[in-house]
Amino acid sequence: MASPATGYRKGATSKVSCNDVAALVAAAMLRTNRDARVLPFEVDVVPITLDPFARLAVNTAKLAAIGGGGTSVSAPLAMLNAERAAVDLVVIVSDNQSWVDNRGGATATMREWDKIVRRNPRAKLVCVDIQPHGSTQASGRPEILNVGGFSDAVFDTIARFANGEARDWVSVVNETEV
Repeated sequence: MASPATGYRKGATSKVSCNDVAALVAAAMLRTNRDARVLPFEVDVVPITLDPFARLAVNTAKLAAIGGGGTSVSAPLAMLNAERAAVDLVVIVSDNQSWVDNRGGATATMREWDKIVRRNPRAKLVCVDIQPHGSTQASGRPEILNVGGFSDAVFDTIARFANGEARDWVSVVNETEV
């Protein structure tokens, strides 16, 4: 998560890290959805206290200070399952360098997500991979949206998906003016 959000590109490498982007997304979502839970993760979920009424910069700085040690994307899902939490929308932001615990054809992320969906059949999952590559933690299904890259349009895309206005990335791309 410490690498530049743009990746390393001659003359175009960003000073903004993937961790900075993830922190901003989480803080912004908490600011607009004050009942949201933010579960930052490395090897496991990192406990943190955030103020949903704080300025965006305050929570972003707290979240950006977390980093290193691994990217276990399934950790927050496992925590939600252990708590038997009610879930309607989960947004995971990663640099796409996450652990793909591939046993029996499914990632640990998908195994944990399947448990959540069994308890919460209307739940939706959004995976934002800041530096997308050729794989994903969650396979495409109607309740899963995979977003590759990051811009301010990601917030609108997530909101539209959560509201049922966009079912998958193909419809989002087809509706985007270039």
